[in-house]
Amino acid sequence: MTRAISLHNVSKAYGRSPRAVDRFSLSIDPGEFVVLLGPSGCGKSTVLRMIAGLEEITEGELLLDGEPANDIEPRERGMAMVFQNFALYPTMTNRANIGFPLKLENPRQDNSERIESTARLLGIESVLDRYPGQLSGGERQRVAMGRAISRQPSAFLMDEPLSNLDAKLRNHLRAEISQLTRELGVTTVYVTHDQSEAMSLGDRVAVMRGGRLQQVSPPREVYALPENVFVAAFIGTPRINLLQAVVHAPLEGRMSIDLGRQRLPLPEPLSPDHQLLRIQQGRQIIVGLRSEAARIAAPSQARPGEVALSGIVEHVEYQGHEALVHLNTGSQPAVVPDLESARPGRAVPRRRRAAGGGSGGGVGVLERLRERATGHISGPVVTLDDRAPDFEQPATRSPDRPAITSSDLVVRTGPDMRLRIGGQVPLLVDLAHLYVFDHYGRRICPLPRDIPGLDV
Repeated sequence: MTRAISLHNVSKAYGRSPRAVDRFSLSIDPGEFVVLLGPSGCGKSTVLRMIAGLEEITEGELLLDGEPANDIEPRERGMAMVFQNFALYPTMTNRANIGFPLKLENPRQDNSERIESTARLLGIESVLDRYPGQLSGGERQRVAMGRAISRQPSAFLMDEPLSNLDAKLRNHLRAEISQLTRELGVTTVYVTHDQSEAMSLGDRVAVMRGGRLQQVSPPREVYALPENVFVAAFIGTPRINLLQAVVHAPLEGRMSIDLGRQRLPLPEPLSPDHQLLRIQQGRQIIVGLRSEAARIAAPSQARPGEVALSGIVEHVEYQGHEALVHLNTGSQPAVVPDLESARPGRAVPRRRRAAGGGSGGGVGVLERLRERATGHISGPVVTLDDRAPDFEQPATRSPDRPAITSSDLVVRTGPDMRLRIGGQVPLLVDLAHLYVFDHYGRRICPLPRDIPGLDV
C-alpha cells in the first residue's frame, strides 16, 4: 500500500547550530491520524513545516503518495495547515476567510455553496458575516478549521491548534476534531506537547526528543510498553516513579532488586522477562513503577505476583475521585532531563587531553563509544539523584534529627483513605507491572505481552 506521507532519514539544520531534526523517519497511511508529541522545542513543528513545504529539508527524502516531494512547492502539495494562532485575516469576514483559498485557486468560481456546507459541518453558519475580532477563541478556531476543510485537502497539518484555548473549550474541540477528521477520512498530522491530546486523538503517537524520534506506536502501546525511560517518563499522569536500583542474582537463593534500603524479591520460577535481569547482576539499573502498580495494603492481603515494601507518608494530593500519596521508601530517585525543554545536554562531559597527550582537546575513546551507543536516544536520558535520604521508621527516628521530607514514590489510592503525614504504611508492588531500564535508559524488562486489548 502506498503511504500518504513518508519521511526517510529527514534532517533539518540551521547554520552551525545543532540539528533541529535529526534523521527522522516516519510513514503515515492514508486517512491515519498521527500525533507528533514532545516537549517544547524538540523539533515536532519543524517536521510539520517540512511536510508542508514551509521549511527546506537539509537531508533525507519526503514522499507524498509515493512520489518524491522535496522540491514541490507548498501550494502544489494539496495540504491544509491549521496554526496555533488561527492566522485569520482580521479585515475579512469569516465567510471570506473560509473562501480565501478557494478564491486563490479559481477567482471566478462561485464557492458560496462549499463555504455554507463547511460552516454547517462546523456549526458556525450564524457567524459567517462577522469578523474574526468579534468571535470567541473557539469560534475563531472553527473558522480556521473551516478554511482548511473548504480546500478538500489531501492532508491536514495541525500545529498545536488548541493551545491558546481554555481547558474546557480545549476538551470540547478535541472531541470535535477527532470526530471531524474521521468523518472526512483525511490524513492528519497533529503537533502537540499535551499528552492528553495525543493519547485521545491519535491512531499512533510519535514521541520526539531533541530532534529525534523516540517511539511511534498506538497510544495504548506507548503507555504500556515504552521503548526507553524518556518515553515512560513523558507519558502518564502522574509521572512514572523512577528509582535507582541494583540487581542481585546469587547462584543460590532468590533473585532480587535492591532499591537502597529495601529490596524487591522476584518470584520463583522467574518469568521470561525477569530472567533477562540476570545479565544485569551488580549493575546500576532504573526501576519504573506506575502509580497504579503499587497499593497501600498489608502483606496479608497480597495477591499473586505482589511483594511487600513500606513507606513514610510525606504528602497527600486529594483529587476528588482519587488521592495521590507521596511516600518515602528510602530509595534514590532517577531523574530524566529534558522533559520540559528539548535541547539535551551531553551524555558525558568533554575532557581535555593532558599536555603532551595529543594535539588539541577531544573526547576519550570510552566516552566516544558511550556516546555512540546512546546516540539513538539523543543525549543523556537519565541521571541519578545523589541526594539519597536516610530511611528510618518513625519510631526509631532521633528527636533531634529533622523529619524526612523527600518522597520517591507516588501511589494512587481511593479518596476515602485516611493517612497521617509522617506515618508508615505497608505497600504491595505488582511485579507484573515492573519496568526495568539500563543506565542509558533503554528498556530491558518490558511488561508481559498479555495486556488486555494490546496487540504486540
